[in-house]
Amino acid sequence: MTLLLRGLVVHTPQNPFREEKALEAYADGAIALEGGRIVALGPYPQVRRAYPQAPLEDCRAGLLLPGLVDTHVHYPQTRVMGAMGYTLLDWLEQRTLPQEARLSDNKLARELAREFVRLLLRNGTTTALVFGSHFQGATANLFGAAEEVGLRIIAGQVCSDRLLRPELHTTPERSYAEQKMLIQRFHGRGKLRYALTPRFALSASEALLEVCQSLLYEHPDLYFTSHLNENTQEIRTVAELFPWSAHYLHTYDRFGLVGQRSVLAHNVHPTEPELLRLAEARAAVAHCPSSNAFIGSGLFPMQKHLHHGVRFALGSDVGGGTGFSLIKEGFMAYIAQRLRPDGVALGPAHLLYLATRAGAEALGLEGQIGDLSPGKQADLVYLEPQPGSSLEVHFRHAASVEELLGALFTLHGEARVVRVWLDGQEAVLT
Repeated sequence: MTLLLRGLVVHTPQNPFREEKALEAYADGAIALEGGRIVALGPYPQVRRAYPQAPLEDCRAGLLLPGLVDTHVHYPQTRVMGAMGYTLLDWLEQRTLPQEARLSDNKLARELAREFVRLLLRNGTTTALVFGSHFQGATANLFGAAEEVGLRIIAGQVCSDRLLRPELHTTPERSYAEQKMLIQRFHGRGKLRYALTPRFALSASEALLEVCQSLLYEHPDLYFTSHLNENTQEIRTVAELFPWSAHYLHTYDRFGLVGQRSVLAHNVHPTEPELLRLAEARAAVAHCPSSNAFIGSGLFPMQKHLHHGVRFALGSDVGGGTGFSLIKEGFMAYIAQRLRPDGVALGPAHLLYLATRAGAEALGLEGQIGDLSPGKQADLVYLEPQPGSSLEVHFRHAASVEELLGALFTLHGEARVVRVWLDGQEAVLT
């Protein structure tokens, strides 16, 4: 059965960093959903004529957007948010890793997994690249919770064998066996995909990175994700641990882990050779602006990434980040660029693109999700301004769709995700 959604429809089917008119909007638009896909998009009268008998959902009190795509978020860290006053390595040792160690408790892991996927959905995220748990069972719980609600996730068991808490360490042999089991059970099952996930080079020995290399050789369609150049102290330590490496990225690249299905988080302090190699490999960067600011890592050098042709998209980085909202992350990206001497002049179209289609491109899913073009999977978000808010005033009086979209990002705390559709089915947000 076909379903029509009527309202203000906004998306970026093109890249606004390259195309001037990348933002496409319909002030009184309609989206036709059928069989889990978008089958029509355009002005409401035109779409209604094509589907005169289709049931109609009136969404004119807010706006309809593509489902948001989070390219970096940590499932075990939901309850760590708000730990103030730490730099990265201290924050990990004192606040984050003790919480992650608790996920050996399968009951707690199941509870956190369900909590995590609901929070993603309530913030409009319909696809996410997720750092799983160090524990096999907890990572299986994450996949199960995502499948239960229909969320599209790419995730993996986090692996480390040094410099963390002992209970979070594995061995290369155990990591291979446990990850192999998870890959066989979940990779390619419905909307679930597996990502090889060494926490970062600091906590992964060469033997453990070789395990990731072997698994990628055996399963070439796996993803790879880890951290890169987040913090200057971390970078110095990695250089000491890998004296043969030319730079941080080299610690992954030597083991064949940097490619088109690789997403590296942060990259706040890249070198020129790293940017060149990322572009050559078509690897992507997860830009996490609120986390970079909250933990004090620095301001993302967006202009350098654009200049070198390195792809990037937004990540919430919960729990270093300050919440699950990618609308808020878009605003934080805007602020960060305003503060850099070489900052990029971002507009509303850029922010929407970074929260939607750019993430789909980073994950190689732009043929399926990321915008509202007919043929795409029907992953959509409907947002409304809170009653009586200043955002509601903007919704009534904004002179253009672009101005309204700018107000949405700026006043993100006054917007609420009212409805989410996954493959055309409305998700339960409570």
